[in-house]
Amino acid sequence: MSKSLIIVESPAKARTLQKYLGKDFTVKASVGHIRDLPVKTLGVDVETDFSPQYVTIRGKSKILKELKSAAKASEEIFLAPDPDREGEAIAYHIAESLKTVKKPIHRVLFHELTKKAILAALENATEINYTLFEAQQARRILDRLVGYQISPLLWDKVRRGLSAGRVQSVAVRMICERERAIQDFVSEEYWSIGVALTGTLPPPFTAKVEKQKGKKLKIGNEAGARKIVDTLTKASYTIQRIDKKEKKRYPSPPFITSTMQMEANRKLRFSAKKTMVLAQKLYEGIELGVEGPTGLITYMRTDSTRINADALSDLRKHIKMSYGAKFLPAKPFSYRTGKSAQDAHEAVRPTDVSNTPEKMAPFLEKDMLVLYTLIWKRFVASQMSPAVFDQTSFQIKADEYQLKTVGSIMRFLGFMTLYVESDDDTKEAEKKTGPKGGKDIALPDLKEGDSLTMQEIVPKQHFTQPPPPYTEATLVKALEENGVGRPSTYASIISTIQDKEYVDLTQRKFHPTDLGVLVNDLLVDHFPDIMNVDFTASMEQNLDLIAEGKSEWRKVLKNFYGPFKKTLDQAKKEMRSVKRSATPTDIPCKLCDGMMVIKWGRMGEFLACENFPECKNTQDFKRQEDGTVEPIEREEPQESGEVCEKCGQPMVYKHGRYGKFLACSGYPECRHIKAQTTGVSCPNEGCDGEVVQKISKRGKVFYSCNRYPKCTFALWDKPVSEPCPRCGAPYLLEKETKKGVFLKCADKACGFSRTLEKNEEA
Repeated sequence: MSKSLIIVESPAKARTLQKYLGKDFTVKASVGHIRDLPVKTLGVDVETDFSPQYVTIRGKSKILKELKSAAKASEEIFLAPDPDREGEAIAYHIAESLKTVKKPIHRVLFHELTKKAILAALENATEINYTLFEAQQARRILDRLVGYQISPLLWDKVRRGLSAGRVQSVAVRMICERERAIQDFVSEEYWSIGVALTGTLPPPFTAKVEKQKGKKLKIGNEAGARKIVDTLTKASYTIQRIDKKEKKRYPSPPFITSTMQMEANRKLRFSAKKTMVLAQKLYEGIELGVEGPTGLITYMRTDSTRINADALSDLRKHIKMSYGAKFLPAKPFSYRTGKSAQDAHEAVRPTDVSNTPEKMAPFLEKDMLVLYTLIWKRFVASQMSPAVFDQTSFQIKADEYQLKTVGSIMRFLGFMTLYVESDDDTKEAEKKTGPKGGKDIALPDLKEGDSLTMQEIVPKQHFTQPPPPYTEATLVKALEENGVGRPSTYASIISTIQDKEYVDLTQRKFHPTDLGVLVNDLLVDHFPDIMNVDFTASMEQNLDLIAEGKSEWRKVLKNFYGPFKKTLDQAKKEMRSVKRSATPTDIPCKLCDGMMVIKWGRMGEFLACENFPECKNTQDFKRQEDGTVEPIEREEPQESGEVCEKCGQPMVYKHGRYGKFLACSGYPECRHIKAQTTGVSCPNEGCDGEVVQKISKRGKVFYSCNRYPKCTFALWDKPVSEPCPRCGAPYLLEKETKKGVFLKCADKACGFSRTLEKNEEA
């Protein structure tokens, strides 16, 4: 009979623990939650203080039976699910299910799965943290009240299968509002003027015009730029002021959950979900040959940058031994933790800094190794000496204008020898060596008052750019900054809004679908509080207060549900029924004497005959800038001369709402669609593929490399095999807006665009 039973939630974690604990312990896995709210009903008695009605999860009865049997055969029970709110809930429900066994039950928290940490955690076993469980329970009930009562409303008003969520819907709103900001953005022209100069000593350098008569200068058009160029052509150039400073750049703190997700997305192109799956495996244990399963990183759901004293001491020894004394600061760096951080766990770090990526390479598959390498390098770099560089700036006078140039020379790379944090706008930041991720720029050793010789004046046209669409990294950052959700929920939020077809992720950028925009507009109109970022953030703070024992969970739910129920009842009466609505038009039906009306379908708005179902005529349309509706005339399928590779029938060119495509004439029996080439070579380095037109599972045309999945290059806009006349980029993009069709450069920094004439449009 084993003295003790340890119950964890993961079989992998169970194997790692069993290795360290031996025969005196039996380790079992619950495989996640064993009890939850029912799937088919609300499961919350709102009339009786929001009492939850928990049931055993389908398929978990056998596991629960095994846990009870193991508990009866043991002297005491240690519940060891993950050390967070979700883990506390799993522990609570296991304890409730094992009450009849009548054995002592303890809670144990493993922040890392190393022998030392495991034994220490067992010695410091405690009881279940009921306030932590109540915080999780309150979140679960809140999400159930919102999701299970707004979602059926969307089924009734829009279409079945839709869902709303207390946090996911706010994330969709953020993406929709960013898309509107992009669409509403009016680009403004501006110019910069660079002047190539030489002094009495090399090297030559370039300075930019910044001020006129001491005031910040804004150059709005070519005429203004030419006027300045005329003056500068005749001017004499003198160095007015030289500033030389030694500057330092300090390392970033070790990872927390959100920063790990951001960096893995920027550097490794990993989704938040993939990052968390890989990190979970690294935490739970990896087979290291004869050593057996070993946890390689600390717990990966954390909002704290804290490092324990032993790990810090080991890290400083490693830095001194591996990199030298000059890379070790005199005192360890200490990093601030965010105001809303719970600080329950350490930062995400290697459990043993001596387990270098090189040593772990034979035991880790590729993706796991690159993530481990990222975590290891970030941790080590966080306690290395700062980078040191000399920064020199020249203030230059030329007639009534002031020019400026800044140069920097790296003197000591410090932590940048190992790791540099990526920037959302800098793809190759880690490869660059400058103080801010840029190249070293050397300025000549000149003196104030020195004269300079002008070699060339280069005026350059620019256009202001709209805010960029969210990437996974910037969306996680925005969720964190706005207090929407918690680090442990970001991955599931991002997965859910894509699975529900509210947003698309193309070229690593989020765009709302027509469905996402529609649902968002309905929810914002009728549930302004639920969809409000500040309201959602304040609810997270209330959950934190429950976890800290400073607020009562039923009171929080009561304060929320009263106003919510009134809003819900009002929305049921007032929300327009999109699927039943039919907006009249003055377009006659071509198949009967009825008129066409605008309806909403799975792919968005379309025209349908008012006499449906007697007449099933439908037609696509587009809205003009003044709001009028213009039907898109269907063209008869055209023969292509090709044969379907699936069924042998002729392939024909068809015209859909998103353009021309090549499809089997045997539709609907055969649904084969062939990708069409655009004549543009794939721009990804080292890829010899070509960009072809494809249709997504939602019926929307996009363009991607024909070597997918080996190459993941993709675009929404149609690439045109025509080099940019301004910057020489190998292709342009064809884009249609309310103002017409135009070609633009794929490089935003270039800003080239020209309107397509009617006879040029495809």
